[in-house]
Amino acid sequence: MDSKTDEPHFGTPYIIKTFANGLRVGLLGLTTPYIPNWEKPDHIRGLRFDDAVICAKHWVKHLKEEAGVDLVVVSYHGGFERDLDTGEPVEALTGENQGYELCMEVDGIDVLLTGHQHQKIAGKTVNGVAVIQPGSFGACLGKVTVTLEKTPEGFRVQSKTSELLCVNDVEADADVVRLIAPYEEQTQRWLDQPIGRIEGDMRIDDPLAVRLKDHPLIEFINRVQMEAAGVDISNTALFDNQSPGFPPDVTMRSVVANYVYPNTLVVLRVTGRDIKAALERSATYFEIDEDGGVRVSDEFTAPKPQHYNYDMWEGIEYVLDIRRPKGDRVTKLNYKGKPVDPDGEYDVVMNNYRAAGGGNYHMYKGKPVVKDIPIDMSELIANYILKHKVIKAETDGNWQVVY
Repeated sequence: MDSKTDEPHFGTPYIIKTFANGLRVGLLGLTTPYIPNWEKPDHIRGLRFDDAVICAKHWVKHLKEEAGVDLVVVSYHGGFERDLDTGEPVEALTGENQGYELCMEVDGIDVLLTGHQHQKIAGKTVNGVAVIQPGSFGACLGKVTVTLEKTPEGFRVQSKTSELLCVNDVEADADVVRLIAPYEEQTQRWLDQPIGRIEGDMRIDDPLAVRLKDHPLIEFINRVQMEAAGVDISNTALFDNQSPGFPPDVTMRSVVANYVYPNTLVVLRVTGRDIKAALERSATYFEIDEDGGVRVSDEFTAPKPQHYNYDMWEGIEYVLDIRRPKGDRVTKLNYKGKPVDPDGEYDVVMNNYRAAGGGNYHMYKGKPVVKDIPIDMSELIANYILKHKVIKAETDGNWQVVY
């Protein structure tokens, strides 16, 4: 919504399609109100993100009673906060994903198209609403089929089904392949251009091990961030479990394979208390299993993997003891050999998603921005390697997880 006018910022939030047989279908667009938790304030200035359920109740009623549509389809950039079969919560009820609540609380929705969580959902209805979510990366197309009967009183829904049409084993269109071939060739050539060498081992064989103890790849990324920002404290994440690390001969392909998001950097001024709170948040990533081993908490794997919300730091020395209760796992936290002052101020570089509080790092929200570096991290990494030519795979062992 426009924060000044209290009206939808981009105009009417729905379209109506009228078919030859007189059928009128209303398509309403909604997004998650959680956007301010990860987006830079400058990018959304003048916008207000209202609760999706409250908005849906208003506009679905409008479509049905005033616009006179026969069928309501809601396209929602959000997912499901509860199990579709049991209704049990599958994540913290923060309001980021309200798909289940939309189905249960808003009268008049016939079809709910969802996204955001990257799940593959089809063939299900919730409270009579056909729901679908087509995964991610364009791997599947969601298809919902609605059968209606025309009666003297109007159209009546007879059935609703949903399915995913995935690209596996689908032959590429020859004409499209021919059209994009020159661009594909240039892209592959760019990806394979050599930019430097790694001295030592910066590859990843075990993603969990990378998150338990200082690793050369994480150390390297933090060093890039610290040089770019001119500060001596940094945090970053191993975004997923597919990151291969860097081979001995580094190419642009290596860079984009490891840094998969178009993040930029922000330097925040935070307190020592904020740093500890952020470490405690990261420490909830782990749980001790029944055999005394370590596993990733369900909070970071369901309903979608969120490995990108576990941060690792450089410039401070710390220990996380995950045998201890959540919220009390930081057993060592030093800066330059001395305990971090809870009330002291420290300049920390991190990606823009985290700096805005993304990933439930609420301790960062509203903190002073010392510096904004509007250059994609992949470019900063490549430039760093081009400048230094040979990168040593090394760590200073400044942190570890004990269990």
